Amino acid sequence: MSLEQFVMLAMAEKASAIATEAYLMERAERGRREKFLEAMAKVADVDPPDERDRL
Repeated sequence: MSLEQFVMLAMAEKASAIATEAYLMERAERGRREKFLEAMAKVADVDPPDERDRL
């Protein structure tokens, strides 16, 4: 991989991260904890396969 390709890839990854952050911030403003808890109440209460996935 050339240096130019590496720089272009790094720039694309950074742009993607910025866009994702903006999207998540927008969604967070519209989200409501009550709705989240309501949805979570519908999910079976099982242990996650990996302990690090526990909420």
